[in-house]
Amino acid sequence: MSITVFFAVLVAAACHAGWNAIVKVGLDRFLSVCLIAISAGIASLVPLPFVAIPVIEAWPFLAASVAFHIGYNLFLVQAYRTGDLGQVYPIARGAAPLLVSLVSLTLVGEALTALQTTGILILAAGVALMSMRGGRDIARLERSAVVFALATSAFIAAYTITDGLGARANGSAHSYAVWLFFFDGLAMLIVLLVARGLAGLRALRPYWKSGMAGGAMSFAAYWTAIWAMTQAPIPLVAALRETSVLFAAAISVLILREPLTRVRMLAAVVIVSGIVLTRLG
Repeated sequence: MSITVFFAVLVAAACHAGWNAIVKVGLDRFLSVCLIAISAGIASLVPLPFVAIPVIEAWPFLAASVAFHIGYNLFLVQAYRTGDLGQVYPIARGAAPLLVSLVSLTLVGEALTALQTTGILILAAGVALMSMRGGRDIARLERSAVVFALATSAFIAAYTITDGLGARANGSAHSYAVWLFFFDGLAMLIVLLVARGLAGLRALRPYWKSGMAGGAMSFAAYWTAIWAMTQAPIPLVAALRETSVLFAAAISVLILREPLTRVRMLAAVVIVSGIVLTRLG
């Protein structure tokens, strides 16, 4: 992985943590996620006229990815309803790189070096450690939040691999990413209308500014990740994206006023160690 791709993924991780924090405040969780997805879809309209229509080989990947993203959004909502950001976010993201690495190795045939594999394992361990005291005492950790968060991680792994392969099949990560967000925004608009009707759409209106900010961050973050997966192994990009937990932890402490613990600080050190190993590998 080149230094340019490496730092681009880190910036994308920061953006990803930012929009997840927006989901945690303001509207109820379902409306917040719909707001972000629809806003990202609107943001995709800006570059849409300037990118090519995806090739026919990419359309099955696009269709599958939209379905996986809908599942991700809905399970993320349930996870956030039962747990705080500092807990749910690391759990939801922590298992994903391990799943991506396993599937990529067995089905896609993307192998990593021993050092990169070690780095991913250490990074995932740091992410898991980050969740141990993510704002609540471990004894009060909601089991339902863990279940929903782990299900969310499965959807993350599914759409990550799908989009990495889809962008490669398309031959252009940029057109694939733009069209993906367009269709995903449209799909979540339909989900919103079915679930809440026009009243749900009207409820978003007062929050359009924060929605567009979060949507733009979501769009930029994942567009960058999709591009990175055409430049580097999918498992490596997936693992580095999970450094977003560091940014999420900072947001939860500085903005959401969730407590900072020694465990969190130790987890941050472990995660950074994993990042270093993946880069050295």
